[in-house]
Amino acid sequence: MNELMNFWGQWLRPSAGLPTVQWALLLAIASICGYLVYRHTGLPKVVGYSLVGMVTGLLGFSGAMWPLQDIGLFLIELGISIVLFDAGGRIPWRWFRHNPMVLVQSIAESALTYFAVYWAMLWLNVPREAAGPIALVAMAASPAVVTRVVADTRAAGPVTDRAIVLTTLSTLYALTFGGVHAQMLSRPDSGFLEGVPPVLVMFGVSILVGALLSGLIRLALRYMSPASENTSILVLALIAASTAVAAHLGGSAPLAALLGGMLIKQLHPKPWALPRQLGTASSVITMLMFVLVSTVAAQADWSAQVAGAVLLLIAVRLVAKAVGVGIGNVGSGASWRQAVWVGAAMMPMSSIALLIASQFMVASPSTGEVISRIALPTIMLMEVFGAVIATVALYRAGETHKPWAELPASPTREEHRES
Repeated sequence: MNELMNFWGQWLRPSAGLPTVQWALLLAIASICGYLVYRHTGLPKVVGYSLVGMVTGLLGFSGAMWPLQDIGLFLIELGISIVLFDAGGRIPWRWFRHNPMVLVQSIAESALTYFAVYWAMLWLNVPREAAGPIALVAMAASPAVVTRVVADTRAAGPVTDRAIVLTTLSTLYALTFGGVHAQMLSRPDSGFLEGVPPVLVMFGVSILVGALLSGLIRLALRYMSPASENTSILVLALIAASTAVAAHLGGSAPLAALLGGMLIKQLHPKPWALPRQLGTASSVITMLMFVLVSTVAAQADWSAQVAGAVLLLIAVRLVAKAVGVGIGNVGSGASWRQAVWVGAAMMPMSSIALLIASQFMVASPSTGEVISRIALPTIMLMEVFGAVIATVALYRAGETHKPWAELPASPTREEHRES
């Protein structure tokens, strides 16, 4: 495929550059594939997006570099920031006060996932310095995939709500500990006191940028209607600016966006969610994010040993999340059956896991190579099959229709004329 691209690039001279044309065509193909997957199978569109990226990466597309860098890194961070800002604004803190066992479920499933994967990697003779980061990558579920699954299947109910909240909280833990671990990995010879300032800088910048983001949006909402198109543009522009600023100053852009969304939920006096118009603008960015993630993840080298490690990691992660949710299920108001489906709905992995793995790769290329060898194939598989598992889990919980039934009918010619 690289030879074809090089041949094409010898005579094609678009004003925006050849990579822009390639990615534009790739997004067009992804949008078609996502629609066809949803139309003919009932599965979420994200499955089609990820399949296009996977095939493109396996064919050797060179438009996505690993580790993430430059514009690719910014697009991933921007897509994550939009999703996490929205997810943070949906976390009902009042729910935690009335039902603290939900927090227990969150901490239990994240901790159990980390230690179970860590011990599994040590059992496979993975070096200890790589086993911990791999476990942190496995801890991170994907709010982006889960929210897309919920939107496409129109799922609603206690399992859906709990899956979104627990997925968002696991992301918070993974981003926090992943950033700390990456800082420590980049300074292997430094003492504890020498490693504290970079960690404090990361947290401080992320908190300040998140607070500034929520403050500016709250100020805007005092004078602008949440339903206005201009409000949507303003929110998207502020998230993009905060993403660039946080990354430039040494903070975590996704963590800042998540904290900003959580703060706006608490500070804004009226119930508020992202304006509806923002969905259209952010859909292109999130679609690009899904395609980019699977394209990068598909570049990993496969072998029988790697395949065995990946399958073991996926199995251990599934059991650990289900058991962790079950441990905190006592007194949480959910049945044991619902706890199992919540754990299954948290299986998707995507951009958050890829971003954390990239941080480890940049911090220590030698250790990062070992991490990437297992993490990238896992992310590639769980972006696609994780979405399928989450869809089936929500159906089995009785909160959505059967994914392969009751598909939307194609409009007739008469309906086209009427429209």
